[in-house]
Amino acid sequence: MRRMNKRFIGFMMTASMMVLAACGNTDAAEEGTSGTETASSSKTSSDTLYVGVTNPMGNLSPINASGVSTRWVQRYYFDTLLEMTSPLEFEPKLADSFETTDNQTYTVKLNPNATWTDGTPITADDVVFSLNLFANPEVQTTGLYLTALEGVNNSGKLEEGTEIPNLVAVDEHTVTFKTKTPTDPNYVKEMIGTNIFVQPKHVVEGIPFAELDASDAFTKPSVTSGPYKFVEYVQDSHMELAANEDYYRGAPKVSSVFIRVMSGTNLATELQTGGVTMNASGGIGEIAISDIDMVSGVEGVTLETQPSWTAQYMYINTTRYDENIRLAMSHAVNRDTIVDNLLQGNADVIASPYSAASPYYNDDLSPLAYDPEKAKDYIAKSEYNMSEPIELMVPTGNKVREQSANLIEQELEAVGFTVEQVTYDFPTTLEKARAADFDLYLGGIAVPVDPDLASYFGSEGGSNYAHIQDAEIDAMLEAGKSETDSAKRKEIYDAFQVMLQEKAPIVPLYSQHDIVIKQDNLTGGIKEYWGGSLYDVHEWTLD
Repeated sequence: MRRMNKRFIGFMMTASMMVLAACGNTDAAEEGTSGTETASSSKTSSDTLYVGVTNPMGNLSPINASGVSTRWVQRYYFDTLLEMTSPLEFEPKLADSFETTDNQTYTVKLNPNATWTDGTPITADDVVFSLNLFANPEVQTTGLYLTALEGVNNSGKLEEGTEIPNLVAVDEHTVTFKTKTPTDPNYVKEMIGTNIFVQPKHVVEGIPFAELDASDAFTKPSVTSGPYKFVEYVQDSHMELAANEDYYRGAPKVSSVFIRVMSGTNLATELQTGGVTMNASGGIGEIAISDIDMVSGVEGVTLETQPSWTAQYMYINTTRYDENIRLAMSHAVNRDTIVDNLLQGNADVIASPYSAASPYYNDDLSPLAYDPEKAKDYIAKSEYNMSEPIELMVPTGNKVREQSANLIEQELEAVGFTVEQVTYDFPTTLEKARAADFDLYLGGIAVPVDPDLASYFGSEGGSNYAHIQDAEIDAMLEAGKSETDSAKRKEIYDAFQVMLQEKAPIVPLYSQHDIVIKQDNLTGGIKEYWGGSLYDVHEWTLD
């Protein structure tokens, strides 16, 4: 895995030697965390692709859903302008081209054959409408994808008005926009090109902002743009999709997709019996580690492991605990025990917010050592009242995380803390995390290729669950996104990881390897770069 990281880094340095500046904030998608079984299973066939997920889809808003599971299934029925099929390799979707000559003014040419499922052409007006919708301060959205654009602040919203300056529909199939400063094209392509699901203006524009999330246009969308059409979603059970026969990139070869929500144990069973064609992988569709050998030995089933872009942390509410207590907690947790005992070595202990697959992971930084005596030394430096009980908030559904919570509770209590676990479903934990209504929180994110994590650790970040307000961290993040030299940018983010370890708003835990499983009759499936796996889903076949 380390060799892979070095290769990625070499690619990054080679591909970006021109003078570029990266600005704006990267949002990494939160990982959804609970799952239940469906009542029955169906055998796979050449007509239906059955996909197993262990994390249910929550809020289906295409502009305001943050869970990894939700955003992944939405790629079946809503298209973005581009797709990243491997790190920094972009392929066209709604956009035939996405170009700039000065790294500041961008021109997007749309595919002239793209249509909505109601037959209406997809035009530049839809793109402009969607970007303005994201930037509108009155509209609740997730992801700080637009912060690089003129007129948009660090919260991803317009500083004034309702329209992004210099965002223009030049003609039916051409859009232009401008960034505040010269910006790394790869950053812009990732943030705007691959993260924003373009919405049908003629359907959405008449819906009051406050009603968007609950509207049929978002929760039961009948006008979409992707290779499949939305049919039905039953919360915590399944999502059903049907082939979009008029898809502009070609009609899907598999006529329907049935995404089933189930536990990891049931997923392992269904993969063996043929009730599921493939697991979603990516941290949202994983079997138990104890089931790996059993499933890998099944005839007609292929199982592989690969580096993951998802990382798990213990967030510490910095409004309640000082730096000494946070460092004490960091040294009290034995992450090697989690990886060795619960994951049987199928994970990396991480030292920073990035997963070990990221080209920006600081290989020279070691995780803070498990050292209970040092933890007690830090406790002695603090004025914190150790008799105060601490709640460890754990989302349900991820069994390894639930088991790790038991170990973490024991280890924290071993150095003098009083800990009580509380469990909620993923939407509730996310709501409480955003409101700072917690002490400690076990959660994960899927980190992007671009290293800017200001959304998670900047003072104005919308997903700053540790609620850290630190001028030094803010300055470091600002330096990273504005640096024009790629090698220096890597150095800045290396230093950012060191600084974050010293201030300890989180305890980085582990990055579990992705387990990719599929029936051999499926041609297609999960790719090495998980985020781009659905780019060619319309070409997958079932024998």
